[in-house]
Amino acid sequence: MTAFSRRRALGLGAAGAAAALLPRASRADAEATLRVSSSDPIDESASHYVWYEKFAANVKAALGERIKFDYFPNSQLGKEADVVEQVKIGSTDMMVTGSSIWATVLPELGMLDLGYMFDDYAHAGRAMDGEGGQALTKLLLERTGVSVIGWGFHFGARSVYTKAPVHTLADLKGVKLRVLPAPAFIETFKIMGAIPTPIPVNELYTALQTGVVDGFEHDPGTCLALKLYEVVKYCFLTEHLFSPMGAFLSKRGLAKIPPDALPLFLKAAADATAEERAIASAKAQESLGKLKDFGIVFTPMPADERKAMQAQMASGLYAKFADQYPATKPIFAAIAAARG
Repeated sequence: MTAFSRRRALGLGAAGAAAALLPRASRADAEATLRVSSSDPIDESASHYVWYEKFAANVKAALGERIKFDYFPNSQLGKEADVVEQVKIGSTDMMVTGSSIWATVLPELGMLDLGYMFDDYAHAGRAMDGEGGQALTKLLLERTGVSVIGWGFHFGARSVYTKAPVHTLADLKGVKLRVLPAPAFIETFKIMGAIPTPIPVNELYTALQTGVVDGFEHDPGTCLALKLYEVVKYCFLTEHLFSPMGAFLSKRGLAKIPPDALPLFLKAAADATAEERAIASAKAQESLGKLKDFGIVFTPMPADERKAMQAQMASGLYAKFADQYPATKPIFAAIAAARG
């Protein structure tokens, strides 16, 4: 394994330690089949699928037919919050998703969803590969038994998409925006003046059509993959969040991997993470271009508003979060130190 792969094999040490504790009787040497869930469709514009596609190809190249996957896209196994519980108990082996939904079981992960936590994805990558990401991965393993075998990137920063034009934060006042059911998202958008409305992503298209919400916040790749451009026409480029996505492996799923195959399995995940990250920036620009072609009108957030929001988040929401979850205090420091 190269040094590059080792740095990106986030959770590998934790996963290896967990594997070492498993009774040998629970590890069949026969072929293993893992159930893998994603809320995204099978689409090259979908970051979840691109990571999974790379991972599955790497596993096959390294291990042949010894390990197979049953891939369930488009929230086929249920709402993301329900799939999180499935992964916790092991009825679903693996989930490729944003870090956000896992804050429902590990609140500390919610720090990654606080507005303007990261400057860009390069900053996010350094932070998640370093002490901050390693600490969060360890906390998740200790609390839930779930391992993170890779932290990838979404295809672009999250911004605000609406049915009516938004030019400044004042225009967001009273706008009902779909957000994930995570406190960090809700608090961030309250500060920004909107009305945060938690809705499962697989219900978002209909919610926009029927007026349950006036818009949403997400990355451009997901907007494209879920065809949300059909029901919104404006994007306010807040770029408030460069949150990572992760591959979350259940304890039972980990136990299915034969001991001699585990190092190659984990290396396949590390390599998939590096490969997916490498194409994320180009995919983000491609997705933005396609959304423009579909008629989305983009409005940059005014620089003074962005600067004011960053300051307000740091002095208010970050400090409050760290007081509520003391384990995050050194993680905040590690993320700040990872800035370029």
